[in-house]
Amino acid sequence: MEINEKGFSDKALEDFELIDRAVVQKDQQAFATLMKRYKKAVYFMILKMIRDADDADDLTMEAFAKAFKNLHKFKKDYTFSTWLFRIATNNTIDFIRKKKLKTMSLNNTLTDDGGNSVNIDVEDDDNNPQDEFIRTQRIEMVRIFVDKLPAKYRKLVKLRYFDELSYDEIAEELDKPLGTVKAQLHRSRELLYEIAQGKNKHI
Repeated sequence: MEINEKGFSDKALEDFELIDRAVVQKDQQAFATLMKRYKKAVYFMILKMIRDADDADDLTMEAFAKAFKNLHKFKKDYTFSTWLFRIATNNTIDFIRKKKLKTMSLNNTLTDDGGNSVNIDVEDDDNNPQDEFIRTQRIEMVRIFVDKLPAKYRKLVKLRYFDELSYDEIAEELDKPLGTVKAQLHRSRELLYEIAQGKNKHI
């Protein structure tokens, strides 16, 4: 078989079988097994890139949402883990790039009292088409699952993903303790994972 000639490990071959079951049979357990195998590894890979546990949680959920949404397009030229990590990495790089582009440094002619030139950071409100595309893709990726959430979690997730508010800003907006917001967003992500896995015929 071609697969064996490429030297895939037993685990990789098992992944291929799980993907076939997930795509063809809509096997919920296959989705769950794939997530259980790689969720921790994806999370820690992202955490190393951004050093923020809350954002790493969000980006891990997004990576699996995107992977499961596009699972029918997966080609067995590479292992599933390679494909999944590439999705997670690219999504995280987009996130980092977008965060960095929120401010741009302008070196102007102003000087301070010591005669040194002053750099002023100004908010860059002009999203270029690529930034807007990245934002739209993130929203669409999550939106397909969000509308299936219970109402009490929907508002939280929309503030976090669509309005891109920080945890502190969400707590202020909803007049809730920060700990409550974090706990409820954590539960929201768990539910989104379940939806992404195809439970209750969501996929």
